[in-house]
Amino acid sequence: MTVLGADAARRIALGAQGFTEPRAGGDVSRRHLKRVLDRVRLIQLDSVNVAVRAHYMPLFSRVGPYEMAVLDDAAWTHHARKPRQLVEYWAHEASLLPVADWPLFRWRMREYEAKYAHRYASLRKDAPGLFDDVLAAVKELGPIGAGPLEDELGLAEGRAKKAPGGWWNRSAVKHACEWLFATGELTTGTRRGFQRLYDLPERVLPPEVLAAAPIPDEEAARELMLRAATAHGIGTEPDLRDYYRLKPSRSQAALAELVAEGLVEEVEVRGWPQPAYRHLAAKTPRKVTGRALLCPFDPLIWRRERTERIFDFHYRIEIYVPEPKRVYGYYVFPFLLDGELVGRVDLKTDRAEGVLRARGVFAEPGVDHARVAVELAAELRAMAGWLGVDSVAVGDKGNLAAALAKVLRV
Repeated sequence: MTVLGADAARRIALGAQGFTEPRAGGDVSRRHLKRVLDRVRLIQLDSVNVAVRAHYMPLFSRVGPYEMAVLDDAAWTHHARKPRQLVEYWAHEASLLPVADWPLFRWRMREYEAKYAHRYASLRKDAPGLFDDVLAAVKELGPIGAGPLEDELGLAEGRAKKAPGGWWNRSAVKHACEWLFATGELTTGTRRGFQRLYDLPERVLPPEVLAAAPIPDEEAARELMLRAATAHGIGTEPDLRDYYRLKPSRSQAALAELVAEGLVEEVEVRGWPQPAYRHLAAKTPRKVTGRALLCPFDPLIWRRERTERIFDFHYRIEIYVPEPKRVYGYYVFPFLLDGELVGRVDLKTDRAEGVLRARGVFAEPGVDHARVAVELAAELRAMAGWLGVDSVAVGDKGNLAAALAKVLRV
C-alpha cells in the first residue's frame, strides 16, 4: 500500500480543488467557470449575505475578481448560444450542480417522496388538489415565487390559508412548492435576489437530460463517489460520502467498486486515523503558492473534520452562537496562503458606507504576522473591489488586527 505524508496529502487536496492553478488575471468567462466546476463539481447555496452570497465566493477564491453575471447566467438563464450550465438541487446541501448530473439524483427524489410523505399527508387532506393546482399555475405562469403563486391561486376559505410569519411558518403553497422541488416535479427557473422562482424541469433542463435513461441507484452512487473523489483528490470514505451526503451502505459499496476498477486506490496517510482513498488521476503538486479567502461554505473546508485533519485548523461557523460566546466572529473566512490556513477574518460588507469590514482578524500560531498581514491586505483589497466597495476597515479584535490595519494605511 502506498504511504503518503500529511504534507503530500494536503497538496493533493489543494490541487484537486484548483488552488495550484494561476488566477485568471483578466476577463473571467464561462470557460473559467467550467474549469472550476470540473474540479469542485458543485457549489453550495446559502441565504446568509453578510459579506457575499456563498455561491459567488468559490469562483472568486480560485480565479480572482469576476463579473457575478457569469455565474448568474450559467445558473439561472438559458440562451441558444449560451445554454444553462447549472441546475439547483439537494446535493451537499442546497447546491448548484452541472445540468448533466440531474439524473444522478433521481434516487434522492424518490427517497424524499417516501421519507416525507407522512409530513405532507395532512396538507393533501386539508387542501385537496393544491399540489395539482401549484403545478398547473407554474406551468402557466412560471418562473414564479411562492408568494405570487399564493396570490394567483387565490386560496379559498376552507382550503388552506396563507400562514403569517417567516422561515419557520411557511404557507401551504410554499410547503407544496418545496415538496415538488424535492421530488423533482419543480426546479428553480431563476432567482430574484435570493428568492427561488419555480419552474417545470422541462423548461429548465435540456431534452437529453430529461430523456436520460433511468440510472440504477447503485450506479448513481458509484458516479457520485467518483465525482467526490475527483473533487477531494484524497480523502477518507466518510469525507467522500459527505460530499453528496450519501448513506454509508451506498458509499462503501460504491467505493469498493471504484477501487476494484482501478479508478481510486486505498492509501495510508501518516497521522490519519482512517484509511485514505486517492483518485488515480489526482496529481501531487511539488508546492502550492498563492492566497485565497475561503467562505464558510467553500467545498475545500465544509467538512470540518477533514479541514482539521489536513490543515491542523479547528474551524466552526459561529452564526448561531450568541455574540458574547463567539471566539472569532459571526461570518469568518479562513485565509489560505501558500498551501496553509494561516488566519481567519470576520467579514461584513457595509454597502451603505461602501466598506468591507474586517471586524476580527486572527493569525494562527507560529505564522509570520507581518507577511500574513501584507498578503491578507492585498486579498481584502481585491475582494472589496470585486464587491464594489471603496475600502477595507479593520476592527480591533484579534491578534492580527493591528498589523493588518497598519498595512492598509500605507
